[in-house]
Amino acid sequence: MKEMRDRITAMERAATRNSGNSSMPPSSDDQPGRKPPRRERRAAERAAAKRKRGKQPGAPGSAMSWAEPDQVLDHYPSGACACGADLSGAADLGVARSFQQLEIPEPAARRIQHDVHLGLCGCGREHVAARPPGVPDAAVSTGPNLRALAVYLLVFQHVPIERCQQLISDVAGAAVSAGFIHSCLRKAAELAADVIRLIRALITAAYVAGFDETTLRAGPAGEKKYVLGAFTEQYSLLFLGARTLESFRDFGVLPGFAGVAVTDRYVNYFHAGWEHLAGHQACLAHLIRDYQDAAETHPDAIWPAQAQRALRGLIKAWHKAREQGLAAIPAATADPLITEFRRAVTVGLSKVPRIPGPKHSTAQHPGRDLLEFCRYREDDVLRFSHDTRIWPTNNISERGVRPTKTQQKISGRLTSEDATQDRLDIRSYIDTARKHGHDALTVLRELFTGNPWQPPAPAASPP
Repeated sequence: MKEMRDRITAMERAATRNSGNSSMPPSSDDQPGRKPPRRERRAAERAAAKRKRGKQPGAPGSAMSWAEPDQVLDHYPSGACACGADLSGAADLGVARSFQQLEIPEPAARRIQHDVHLGLCGCGREHVAARPPGVPDAAVSTGPNLRALAVYLLVFQHVPIERCQQLISDVAGAAVSAGFIHSCLRKAAELAADVIRLIRALITAAYVAGFDETTLRAGPAGEKKYVLGAFTEQYSLLFLGARTLESFRDFGVLPGFAGVAVTDRYVNYFHAGWEHLAGHQACLAHLIRDYQDAAETHPDAIWPAQAQRALRGLIKAWHKAREQGLAAIPAATADPLITEFRRAVTVGLSKVPRIPGPKHSTAQHPGRDLLEFCRYREDDVLRFSHDTRIWPTNNISERGVRPTKTQQKISGRLTSEDATQDRLDIRSYIDTARKHGHDALTVLRELFTGNPWQPPAPAASPP
């Protein structure tokens, strides 16, 4: 009977897990039988933020404005006047009114022939002109603009192969095969290989970086892979592997990383093998969700809400300090919040007793592992409060891996692991370029013309 009661309790607890009290994505909140997050909490957060719907004050926008036209079309009166005269012979008195319209050309792929000329020097030697960038050594080929468009649609816009073919035909007026699109993907990954190695080196040398992982259906049916991600405010890197130490090593960042790692509480990020790490910063967004789970598990307890309130206050103070260019949150602001957080953890530990047994095989009461982490790894929870270069949350990493889930929802399983890694490499190249203010299609064109965009080295951080 005890075993059955434990199983029922575990099932009931699993049904209450959602995006508000765990790391589950919001898309899972509407699954049958699953309890959605508390609406009162979300309403309170919106009220506290005092944000209205729509564009926020100060957010960048765009508007149609009058500009120098690329083409001017003149339109003259036609038909007949009331007097019966044909208006085609009317005298032109000038422009009465002008209308500007933003338009794109009609789809029509052009066939461009590159004639490479032979020249004769005065000394008698003959010279053949070099092929232009992006033109392969083949009699007939597809140009870099069309190849860039195919990769852009496939990787950045998540368009499946068949729809990618149709879209290129409709928009560009060019008929391409599925094999052509696959070849563009492979070629782009080859051309970006050196850039990817540079991005890996730059992230490894960064002062602070975020790490995250998410599942992806790739390879043979029945197998589950993980996309591992490493991110800074300037660089992005994705890798297809597993949620194992071996894959973390193969990813090639953590073994040599000597900065501060911003992560969730997954044990592999805290492995002793990462001997060069300067420290950890646990994602406070994850901790706040974990404390929400504790609040729902222990509805009469005050300490979960107290801990959440302190952590949210510290996040807000960090943003304010960073906007002001401060090196740390002022002690007058941080100390009362840190004291409140410590008291919440102390009370929680006294209310949620530890179940005796081996640490790695004994399941504890909900909230106990969280409280012990916050007590014994307090430096890894509050490190950001003493150094505003360190982020309090790992949102930048979660945003970085999210496009892979979008790809999976649209295309389903990606059957080739090699092609999936090609996609991830190209996505790393595009996302890094976009963080530096470049648009995706332009850097892909540069890639196919043999002049790939290169990320600049970051400016040295002040000590």
